[in-house]
Amino acid sequence: MRLSWDDYFLKMAETACLRSTCLRAQFGAVLVKNHTVIGTGYNGAASGVKSCLEKGDCVRDKLNIASGEHYEICHSVHAEANAIIRASFDLMNDSTLYIFGIQNEKPRSGMPCFMCWRMIFNAGIGKVVYLDDAGQKQVVNVKVVDRGRILSYAVQEI
Repeated sequence: MRLSWDDYFLKMAETACLRSTCLRAQFGAVLVKNHTVIGTGYNGAASGVKSCLEKGDCVRDKLNIASGEHYEICHSVHAEANAIIRASFDLMNDSTLYIFGIQNEKPRSGMPCFMCWRMIFNAGIGKVVYLDDAGQKQVVNVKVVDRGRILSYAVQEI
């Protein structure tokens, strides 16, 4: 069976997540334009900072910080941000960002957080494809999505 383009690039994002240095959840991202990879990333410590994997503990776990809260306490850079940082701005316009996440060997929703959505909007990315907590593919057309609703602090569904 031949994979679809979406499934092909989600598999690449799955492979990227295996490089993660986060002890809580692993994420990988692949940024693609015209079926060509223009950037990849995984969640891990910022350059020059000792990772949680190297230290053997997570400060957010120690402080009982819930997922999605107080990102400023974490040393990691999100997979989406790392993929965007590595790509050329000129190539990102109308590109597609694929995100894959796992936690405790189970699917973890790759829906971007508020911070990452802002970067996605500013980078001109046209589509985001990720797996939800049930492992089902979700596709967001960034050009038509209600950006104000995504960036509101109310509980959201895309």
